[in-house]
Parts: sequence; structure tokens; C-alpha cells
Amino acid sequence: MDANAAGPRGHVAVGVDGSRHAELALEQAAAEARRRGVPLQVVHGRPWAALPQTGAEPAAHTPSREDARTLAESAAEHARRLVPRLEVVASAVDEDAPDALVRLSHRAAVTVVGSRGLGGFTGLLLGSVGLRVAAHTAGPLLVVRGDLPPEHNRVPHDTVLLGVEGEADTDAVGLAFREAAARQARLVALHAWVYRHLAPPGEPLVPTSPRREDIARVARAETAAAEGVLDPFRGRYPQVRAEVRTVNGGAAPALVEASEAADVVVVAVHRRRGRLAMRLGPVVHSLLHHARCPVLVVPVPLGGDHGGKPGGGHGESRGEEDAT
Repeated sequence: MDANAAGPRGHVAVGVDGSRHAELALEQAAAEARRRGVPLQVVHGRPWAALPQTGAEPAAHTPSREDARTLAESAAEHARRLVPRLEVVASAVDEDAPDALVRLSHRAAVTVVGSRGLGGFTGLLLGSVGLRVAAHTAGPLLVVRGDLPPEHNRVPHDTVLLGVEGEADTDAVGLAFREAAARQARLVALHAWVYRHLAPPGEPLVPTSPRREDIARVARAETAAAEGVLDPFRGRYPQVRAEVRTVNGGAAPALVEASEAADVVVVAVHRRRGRLAMRLGPVVHSLLHHARCPVLVVPVPLGGDHGGKPGGGHGESRGEEDAT
């Protein structure tokens, strides 16, 4: 495919670089394209990866454009084997991989990346490509952690997990319902909140009856608020069984724990200026590092009229870590 061509629209785009993490992302992307019934675009951007050379040290071969095209085509062929009759196009682009994927995200229904590539960091740091794309993507981004097995080897939970706080997360809620419908799965919306009360000196640590009643009142109000965000979508997707779970505590640990029993976790990201990690916020950042299933990040424009906070994971909120 011509790297300068406009390319398809409403498709699934995936970045590859020859790494095992990218292969997992490719396999997930092929499954996503099959589920949606749309084409798959396989993209390899700079730094181009060198093809293995028999009898040569890895650093002894300088990657060329032809190498890059061959790598992209090889990945595309792998996707065709995984999903026969899937329309797959491949391209090698002469631009940095994050920039290429962000550009494609303006046209793609979803963009897919691995958590680390050949030049990725070790330990808890998400790879630089994935982090940069997550911070700047124009559309939904699916991040596949490298320590997860391929989708066809995972035990299905038939569950889409959604982090939700308020109306600011409407875009993510809609996408979560669509995901659940496409997967014929249930939707679990997790809403985290924190009860804050400064106890006067000498007050017992164990909540008194009035305090317990107040906590229960706040819990009911928080549940009703989350239910209100989901209600407009229940009628549009009557086939989706959706439930709200509320947690009095931090959003990040609650979502990471719940991701153990989910096939994908959907979370909105309300971006802000600053370093990449802070642009994403600690909840989304924590999910990208620790979630036990793929993470579907849904960008919400700054200054939008949704005006909410995160609990399930996105803007500023009552919790000390609720900025996502």
C-alpha cells in the first residue's frame, strides 16, 4: 500500500515492528477487524526494524525501506492466515511510528498497539510508542499488554469492563456498549468514589451509626449517578446486560483487580498538559501498566461539554488518584 495514500476509513489499524509484543497486538487487531467486519491496516514506521540476516550480527544490517515493506507484508500475511478472507493492507511509512499511528487514528475505528516493542523499556514502563500514541490518539486505542496470551488462548469471560464516573465519560460508555454487543458479552460499569470525612479529635475510628448512614446515603447517590450515565444506552442496546458496581476506594486498584475477570477494559482519558504520564492521568497509566486484559482508551477532547470526573478512570475527581 502507498504510504502516502489516504487509506481506508472506519477500519482497524495496528502498528508492528517484528517484536513479540507487536505480534500479540497484530493477532488482537485481526480479531477486532473480524468482529467489526472491517479491513485491517498493518503499519510499520520508523525506526525501521532490520530483518534477521543469516550468519550476521543483528546490528550488522542497516534496515532499508525494502526491509520495512517486507516486515509489514509478512505481518499482513500472518493476519490473513489468522482470519481467512479478512481484507488486510500493509504499509511501511517514512515517519516515526507514534506519529504514523496517531495520524491513522483520525480515520480508524480503533488503533491497536502492543505495550512494548523492540526498543521498549523494561519493568513497569510502557513502551515509548504505546505511551505516545495513548497520549495523542484522536480515536479509540487498544493497548495489548505483552504478558497476556494471544486472544485465542485466553479464557473468555464474556465481560466488558467499563470505568465510569459521570457524563464526561459518555463517549467511552457508548463504545463499551458497542463492544459488549459485538462480543455478545455483559457490561460491568465500575464506579469508584471516596467518602471523605475528617473525624474530630477523639471520635472513634469505627464509624458510628450516623456516619454509617451517611456513607450509605452517599453510596446510593453515587450508584444513581452512574446508573444515569448508562441509562440512555440501555434502550439503544437492549441485548446488552449492563450492571453498575460501585466501590468506595481508589479507581485504579479497583479496575486493575476487576480486569482479571474481563476480556477488555474501556476507559475514557481526559487529557491535560504536561508529561505523557500526567497527560494520561494515573488511573489510565496504571491500567496500561497493570491491567490483566487489553485496555481500550477513549480520548475525550479538552474543553468538551461533558464536564465530568473519573472514578472509573479519567479526569479529576474526589479520589486522590482519580485523575486519568
